[in-house]
Amino acid sequence: MQIQNPTAVMIARAAVAQDDITGDGTTSTVILIGELMKQAERYLAEGLHPRIIAEAYDASKKACLSFLDAFKESMEDPSDRESLRCVARTALRTKLQQRMADQLTDIVVDAVLTLHRPDGGEMLDLHMVEIMHMRHKLESDTKLIRGLVLDHGARHPDMPKHVENAFILNCNISLEFEKSEVNAGFFYSSADQREKLVAAERAVTDEKVQKIIELKRQVCSGENAGAGFVVINQKGIDPQSLDELAKEGIVGLRRAKRRNAERLQKACGGVSINSIEELAPDVLGKAGKVYEHVLGEEKYTFVEDVANPNSCTILIKGPNDYTIAQIKDAVRDGLRAVKNAIDDSALVPGAGAFEIAAARHLRNVTMKQVEGRAKLGVEAFAEALLGVPKILAENAGFDPQEAVIKLLEEHEAACNAVVNGTTADSDSDHPREAAAAIGLDIATGEPMDPQTAGVYDCYIVKRQMLQSAPIIASQLLLVDEVLRAGMNMRRGG
Repeated sequence: MQIQNPTAVMIARAAVAQDDITGDGTTSTVILIGELMKQAERYLAEGLHPRIIAEAYDASKKACLSFLDAFKESMEDPSDRESLRCVARTALRTKLQQRMADQLTDIVVDAVLTLHRPDGGEMLDLHMVEIMHMRHKLESDTKLIRGLVLDHGARHPDMPKHVENAFILNCNISLEFEKSEVNAGFFYSSADQREKLVAAERAVTDEKVQKIIELKRQVCSGENAGAGFVVINQKGIDPQSLDELAKEGIVGLRRAKRRNAERLQKACGGVSINSIEELAPDVLGKAGKVYEHVLGEEKYTFVEDVANPNSCTILIKGPNDYTIAQIKDAVRDGLRAVKNAIDDSALVPGAGAFEIAAARHLRNVTMKQVEGRAKLGVEAFAEALLGVPKILAENAGFDPQEAVIKLLEEHEAACNAVVNGTTADSDSDHPREAAAAIGLDIATGEPMDPQTAGVYDCYIVKRQMLQSAPIIASQLLLVDEVLRAGMNMRRGG
């Protein structure tokens, strides 16, 4: 039996919680926890008590959270497309190559803006963005469908494969022949009696189909003559019913997934009905075109050109399963990043700018507010924050120590320029550090302005990282005291 390392389990759970809450920042959380433990180890070796370090970490955490609120940039318009593109591009470029990330940036932003309503009536529900995949062509063929893509096609060979200006009937009605189920026996005196019973049972289904056909004739007449009619049913449609629908030029899709019923209603409008008595022209949705795409033995139905879409589909294409899975993960993270930016109405300059500024704030401000050996814990926290820009520099192929020194020097110069130019907000508690943002340019290894380059992180991601990482590190540092307390309790002490 494999025994798990408790330390690794705690760090893994922190990363999982980070992903569940924010959708991003798992790597940063693990890095920060590791750096906090690494810096604490130096002082533990010199005899500093873990409790002092833990208390200093808690004070540093509170100071960083307060500083984060001053460092963030508020968005006057949460639906500002360019700002959202910066957030999505920053998130996607950490997971995919630049060319693919830039292509997905517009797709992800447009998908979220399709759902977003500036009046703030409903919260963003990313479940209304369907992520479909087709093992077909190249990853560069991934695109946004402002409508729905269903993973099945029409169930009759004579049904139209492409219809324009289509009315959509979204229903959950059984159109299958069903035998009567009663706790009684039937005794027929002749074969005609049995045929009459079968015909009566069949007539129930035929009546439902006929009412759908009559509705189609009603709405597809006059100025709508030539319009298409599509039935998307969650339940079954038997072959005879399909044949009758096909003769009328109606496209019939059966066994549609329940989760697509709500998306279809939001994308095309109309109402999803559960009984034939609810049939009326006002329950129908509209779509500019509905067509079938056949890929090998699989069929897909595209519902596009809807008027006011409140749901959409990101259709991911790729030559193999690995590529598709990689793009799927990146798209999910990108969607969450854009949603977080809209919900928070705030952004944080990225490329390690916050970590550099927060480290300087801890050394220049927070260390003056604590006394005694707790200053060492604050210094350890500040040094741990610099682990993020160090990793960025190392992954980009540059010397991490040299890159961080350049960043600190540039940030110091920027802070002095802020004071000399009086460009800082005089009401801010951290005017110098909060007004100066200096990040790492991973292309050159030199300092740069992340605001000018459009590199932004999500506020909630940084906040959650700062809240969880110091707690996990403190618990790991105090594990001996926790175990000792548990032993004393068992002894009755």
